[in-house]
Amino acid sequence: MPSIILDFDPPQPEVPGFCGDESDLVYFLSFAYAGRFGAQHELSLLALTLQTDFRINLKPLLTFADREVEEDIDEETLAAAWQDAGPLADCCEAVVAAIDTGDRRLLGTLADYPQLRDLLAGLGRAARWAAQQDARIRITYSMAESG
Repeated sequence: MPSIILDFDPPQPEVPGFCGDESDLVYFLSFAYAGRFGAQHELSLLALTLQTDFRINLKPLLTFADREVEEDIDEETLAAAWQDAGPLADCCEAVVAAIDTGDRRLLGTLADYPQLRDLLAGLGRAARWAAQQDARIRITYSMAESG
């Protein structure tokens, strides 16, 4: 099952993370990114709605990397995925607030991804915590089976 791994710079003790199935968030991040290239998946369209109709800058959510390094470019992408935590926290909070408006366009898609809202809220809390520690954050994902 896909998973999200958060890294902090500088490394932090007792860092917040995720429990349970994180696949809804992995899929959202991936399809939101693919939407920049014309993808028409429902999660790509959800991201487009958040950007255009709700005027949310999703760039912090689109800054992530595959944790599995297979080629030199993967290492470069991983290094480039570090970001300031505050804008990521703001972005996640704005997305959650948009979802909480009850807008039909958002809720219709989210019915198929029932954990997405809470995962975004959790990511926002982790990013806000990192910002309070003056730490940068890096979102990575792994498609490897855990356990």
